[in-house]
Amino acid sequence: MKQFKPETCALVLIDYQVGTLQLIKTISSDLALRNAVILAKAAKAYDMPVVLTTSQEDQIQGSLSPSLQNVLPEAFKKRVKRVGIVNAWTDPKFVAAVKATGCKQLIMGGVTTDICLIFPSMSAVQEGFEVQAVMDASGSSYEIQEEMARRRMEHAGVVLTTTNTMVAELVQDWSTPQGSELVKLLVATAPMMQLAD
Repeated sequence: MKQFKPETCALVLIDYQVGTLQLIKTISSDLALRNAVILAKAAKAYDMPVVLTTSQEDQIQGSLSPSLQNVLPEAFKKRVKRVGIVNAWTDPKFVAAVKATGCKQLIMGGVTTDICLIFPSMSAVQEGFEVQAVMDASGSSYEIQEEMARRRMEHAGVVLTTTNTMVAELVQDWSTPQGSELVKLLVATAPMMQLAD
């Protein structure tokens, strides 16, 4: 797999909805959302194409998280609203939106690893896309679901990564304007270490 660069990849965020976020138990839902927002800010810093999709906004899943709406207002207006299709990749409007980016490298986050992320990430790989799935921007209800989803994605050729690694891969040089902006985000959101007495 070639290095992901801002000019060659698109960000795809799947189902970061206020109701669906509550399903995450293997990682803090706040942390998963925070990392999705960092990815969104990185994409915005580099003017990368972004595809947002939601499922059944008028049901228990609810609306897209306000934090993502605020960071990506244009992408939010153009989001693909699915009527209930589980694998976003089987929705022709979603696939059309992804292909319209012109990018064959996809940075993908899905609110739940075991449902929202697993299927479209594997489907995209099957169609010839290179996919990096950002694992600390998603989670599952139980550890067994998370583990099995990760194994299956890796077996299908999806590359698993984390937010910090993905941002660093895009930046390559912290002294650039975007690097200087994004490193502050990573440092500001890093957990504080407790010093021993």
